[in-house]
Amino acid sequence: MEYLVYILLIVTSVVGLTFIVERGLALRWKKVVPPEIEAAVDACQSRADTDRLKRACEKHPSPLGRLLGIALERLHWPKEENVDALQTRARHEIVKLERGLVVLEIIVGIAPLLGLVGTILGMMTTFEGVGQMGLNDAAGLARGIALILKATLIGLLIAIPALISWSYYTKKVEMLAVEMETVCDELVRRLYREEKK
Repeated sequence: MEYLVYILLIVTSVVGLTFIVERGLALRWKKVVPPEIEAAVDACQSRADTDRLKRACEKHPSPLGRLLGIALERLHWPKEENVDALQTRARHEIVKLERGLVVLEIIVGIAPLLGLVGTILGMMTTFEGVGQMGLNDAAGLARGIALILKATLIGLLIAIPALISWSYYTKKVEMLAVEMETVCDELVRRLYREEKK
């Protein structure tokens, strides 16, 4: 039974590491908010300049590019409807950016508990042996207890990096969301301001 706990800890560790690396690659700033698209937004001062921005969005597929593409496709809509469509799409993009973070959050909670289960099972086995053999082998008992505590240590060593990664990535998604919102808002205001003149 103890071996099952160690197998579960190894699986948890592998899954956690996989999501840490995958989210690290997926949430790179340049991948979500490419500087080329930001430069194209800065250069887009009127509706006549939107072709360059459309090309930049197509050339650099990204969450920001998809959001700006939605806004540009709907320029013939009233501003309020375009903003509503943009906000709906933004929620979808944020959900995609947060994908996998819930797994890290679960690992943060489950890894120490698995370690604790391993410790309890190990202690039950060790003390069962003491009950049968007596306290004659103090060195064996000490080795058994040291082995038992390793499960708790392993659980914590899995949970700590998962917690750090989860906290960092959650904050990074918030920062990316604010940046995308700012860029989209700036573009929409600029393009619809021209319409009012």
